[in-house]
Amino acid sequence: MEHTFRPPWFHRNVANEYMGLIAGVYDAKASGFVPGGASLHNCMSGHGPDAATFDRASAADTAVPVHIKDTMAFMFESRRVIKPTRHALEGRPPLQRDYAGCWRDLKKHFDPTRP
Repeated sequence: MEHTFRPPWFHRNVANEYMGLIAGVYDAKASGFVPGGASLHNCMSGHGPDAATFDRASAADTAVPVHIKDTMAFMFESRRVIKPTRHALEGRPPLQRDYAGCWRDLKKHFDPTRP
């Protein structure tokens, strides 16, 4: 969508989201999320673009169209909790143990005193 904030912001929601990268680079998390990789964010677990992507997109000129090419990702959303299999939790292929670290540098922007 043109003239909008391009990547989704860091958020929590009631949907259960499973997404994967088939090819290319995922625009909201350029490092660590590789083709063949997937992520699972069940209800109310925080997720969104990494801090560097958020900062870059927040400063971007949204009047200039950006077209993402040479990549393909998918996402399934469900109201039902998605339960990983034991095989998935055992980490074959390996789990990204520092996955949540990509949000460590996000700055807090919420001010409850602002209308």
